[in-house]
Amino acid sequence: MTIAEMKTALPDLAAISFKLPDGAYLPAHFHVTEVGLVSKHFIDCGGVERRETVANFQLWEAGDYDHRLAPQKFLHILQLSDKILGREDLEIEVEYQQATIGKFGLAFDGTDFLLTPKQTACLAQDACGIPNHLVALPQLQVASCTPGGGCC
Repeated sequence: MTIAEMKTALPDLAAISFKLPDGAYLPAHFHVTEVGLVSKHFIDCGGVERRETVANFQLWEAGDYDHRLAPQKFLHILQLSDKILGREDLEIEVEYQQATIGKFGLAFDGTDFLLTPKQTACLAQDACGIPNHLVALPQLQVASCTPGGGCC
């Protein structure tokens, strides 16, 4: 989801809800503690220089259970962030505290904002010797052993 897509979705909502990949919702009293620009300049394992830039939201919850971020307030925060994010329609990455800081993509299903899993990947598979297709391993058969069953 991009910044423009989020700005388009917010005015039609009565409330904002974020859903984790496991189907659980973030508590309704979450805060948006940061909206930022994250740039990554790196070299992949094949020696290719790369750059990535995303808009980053940090979501956080505290013990202030009466806090509710209204869609119009969130839209105002996004409008204020234009001076940091610029006019480029960036993809959104979301940080949310779990056992460690979780990083998620963002989607919208018409009602809820969905925190989507992000995966690592090798960007230079041809340089690493990773085959274009992986061969599936045969399914392992696990024997059911019981005392006296003769399988051990």
